[in-house]
Amino acid sequence: MALRNQYMLPMRILATNFHSTTKPTVPALACQWTRRHGLATSTSPPTKGSKGPTAMVFLNMGGPSKTEDVEDFLSRLFADGDLIPLGPLQKYIGPLLARRRTPKIQKQYSAIGGGSPIRKWSEHQCEEMCKILDEISPETAPHKPYVAFRYAAPLTEEMYNKLLEDGFGGENGGRAVAFTQYPQYSCSTTGSSLNELWRWRNRLEGPRAGQDSKGTIKWSVIDRWPTHPGLVEAFSKLIEDRLATYPEDKRSSVLLLFSAHSLPMSVVNRGDPYTAEVAATVHAVMQRLGFKNPYRLCWQSQVGPSAWQGAQTSHTVENYVKKGFTDMILVPIAFTSDHIETLYELDKEVIGEAGHPGVKRAESLNGSPTFIRALADIARDHLQSGETCSRQMTLRCQGCTSERCLEQKRFFAGDQLGPLVR
Repeated sequence: MALRNQYMLPMRILATNFHSTTKPTVPALACQWTRRHGLATSTSPPTKGSKGPTAMVFLNMGGPSKTEDVEDFLSRLFADGDLIPLGPLQKYIGPLLARRRTPKIQKQYSAIGGGSPIRKWSEHQCEEMCKILDEISPETAPHKPYVAFRYAAPLTEEMYNKLLEDGFGGENGGRAVAFTQYPQYSCSTTGSSLNELWRWRNRLEGPRAGQDSKGTIKWSVIDRWPTHPGLVEAFSKLIEDRLATYPEDKRSSVLLLFSAHSLPMSVVNRGDPYTAEVAATVHAVMQRLGFKNPYRLCWQSQVGPSAWQGAQTSHTVENYVKKGFTDMILVPIAFTSDHIETLYELDKEVIGEAGHPGVKRAESLNGSPTFIRALADIARDHLQSGETCSRQMTLRCQGCTSERCLEQKRFFAGDQLGPLVR
């Protein structure tokens, strides 16, 4: 796999409005969610609420929009010790690795149209979500969309300066929600993005200013949402659409291969919750689909000689095809839009090398109205909850020794911080 040989890209609970003494099943929740919500967005002008305006900030890895941006993207990626720890010489080794890999990675981005579409989709999803939020949460309106990427424009510092320019902070106060676009939490992705947000908040608003400091932006975090019924429904619909392209008498035997970005086993063994949360998403989707198809969870984008979470997606497809099992659908279960890992690694490498028309991929979430409505519901529930983050975020990984992680959690979790984190 070309990407595995180049660099590591990051990977990427349940929050519902359904209350009853008997817990419904995931399929029931998804059906209730679908019946309950219309999928059309509204463009009616919002009325500022008593708690508004609210900045909704989508956090993601990002990707180079043009091939000439690839080296800068890789340089930032290799400089991130949360993602790729290279030791005390990281600031020297990182740029060298970025320059070495740039030509090959530029060819891969050229093969998918000259750049990553992740910015286009992230901005679209955030803008459309905010339109719905203005309707369903008028007390926190208007909701203003922002995107903060970790390694590509718009970078976290660009987003934060834009917040200040737009009247948030700077002694004006205001509320902002950091909404991770990794549905399943990992310290390498959401954790790294929150560390970066915390660093720039301290630089631009003052390291001694806490969440309760007068005039500063009041932050809260949507840090994970792996089994939200809207997310489950969105994935399920895309899988059903792809299943419909097979002959009816073969559909129930089509293998569903859920693919997520892998993690080094050193991170898994430290207690990172990502693997468990990805598995929870897969199980919820299969429950919604009635377990009508065989399925497996596999992992992509491994890099380097160390042990990684397996089995690998490429090896899984190759082995099944060799055995004559050629009807299968790849489902990118940990990504919220298309990018190089779907458009190049899965489509051109894994499926291209399989060489069989029965090996296909489910469409990514991208502009799915079901998905965008789910984002709005997750955000509305968070805004109404009064919580600064999930209970899960108040705990560090069992083997975590990072002081940066601890301080970041102390800032965002505030009074919710659990005793095991201190």
